[in-house]
Amino acid sequence: MTDQTTSARPASGGFSIDFKAWGPLLALAALCIFGFILNPAFASEGNISNILTRSAFIGVIAVGATFVITAGGIDLSVGSMAAFISGVMIMVMNGLVETMGVSVATILVGVGLSVFLGAMAGLANGLLTTRGKIEAFIVTLGTMGIYRSLVTYLADGGTLSLNFDLRSLYRPVYYGEVLFVPVPVLVLAIVAILGWVLLNRTAFGRHCVAIGSSESVARYSAVKINRVKTLTYVIQGLCVSLATIIYVPRLGSASSQTGVMWELEAIAAVIIGGTVLKGGYGRIGGTVVGAIMLTTIGNILNLTDLISNYLNGAVQGVIIIVAVWLQRGQWKRRGRSGDGG
Repeated sequence: MTDQTTSARPASGGFSIDFKAWGPLLALAALCIFGFILNPAFASEGNISNILTRSAFIGVIAVGATFVITAGGIDLSVGSMAAFISGVMIMVMNGLVETMGVSVATILVGVGLSVFLGAMAGLANGLLTTRGKIEAFIVTLGTMGIYRSLVTYLADGGTLSLNFDLRSLYRPVYYGEVLFVPVPVLVLAIVAILGWVLLNRTAFGRHCVAIGSSESVARYSAVKINRVKTLTYVIQGLCVSLATIIYVPRLGSASSQTGVMWELEAIAAVIIGGTVLKGGYGRIGGTVVGAIMLTTIGNILNLTDLISNYLNGAVQGVIIIVAVWLQRGQWKRRGRSGDGG
């Protein structure tokens, strides 16, 4: 699938590779080859399935982050938001077991609550940013602390655990398969396709790009800036809730450590995938590849002693810095080319 900008074509009509479009995929392929060389077990069916399944959490959240960043925003609260939603889901479902029993209906109530909380959390971030005229960085930094504190309070400093029997009933949402495809991978694929269509084939997607490129120009073009930017945060919240719905049956618990560093991984996946951090250009396909790359890096660190797995966060931080630096250099070159044209 292609994204909203056209690929670069050589003036002479010869063969050329658009590295901006294909770069993340080529990097992932090189990373997989490197992982196989270090440890042939990397290419086993079970390991590949594990990588794709674990990529689903960050991938789904990163799809939402693509909209926020494309429109010139940022959301640092996604990890804490996921922890808070997980904690509330578990508490409510545990409470309903006494009246509704261990049933699919109990799980559906928890799922519905997750969607509601995600949408409201995203709406709050969006309104504080647009109507409140507060920088997105400050708003989401504040809500990050709020959500993390709330889940710590709800768990009384410990861990909230889902009812054992209910967790057994809920497990297929993470561990199940549909036509031999893990459910989380299928969910990521559906979210990515819907996200791509929304970003590249609708007026809303074009407005996100326009706002990220130049908010003042978008305003003069009659784009409803506050509404569009707020909706990007709502989409982000819904993506967080969906990732949470998949995540809860995996561990069946929530604590203050749930979702730690997810915001870093989501932003890294978006930037690696080619979305411009300053806004104005987004790539859903690249974001998904970026999420898989991050999980692959962590997997390789687990399979080898090349670098300590404890340095995974450091590796991700370096990747973000390098990716933004490369983007900055690329846009500078384009600017000079445009000035001289």
